[in-house]
Amino acid sequence: MEEVDNILTLKEILGLEPAVLVYFYNDTCAPCVALRPKVAEMASSNFPKLRLIFCNALRMAEAASEYGIFASPTLLVFFEGRETIRESKYISINGLHDAIQRYYNLIFND
Repeated sequence: MEEVDNILTLKEILGLEPAVLVYFYNDTCAPCVALRPKVAEMASSNFPKLRLIFCNALRMAEAASEYGIFASPTLLVFFEGRETIRESKYISINGLHDAIQRYYNLIFND
């Protein structure tokens, strides 16, 4: 699990990596804490080429503002630098998996 703590690093990663999942959270959010290991497991088990980034929305207010994060948790999935999937608050791991799978297969031909 990789924690990013500034917007410049986040933008650099988004510009370089073909597939990135950005998990915006805050430490006082119980669903954020509960969902985090499930998302990490789903990503590592099923999408090895998807880079998983965690961003604390309270500490990275500039990034949260720039990406329109108004609730926690919010997950953004980028393929080839473009936001492709946005999930917020009540997130289904199975639904997220299926949404990522479609694009992942197109990009990586798996």
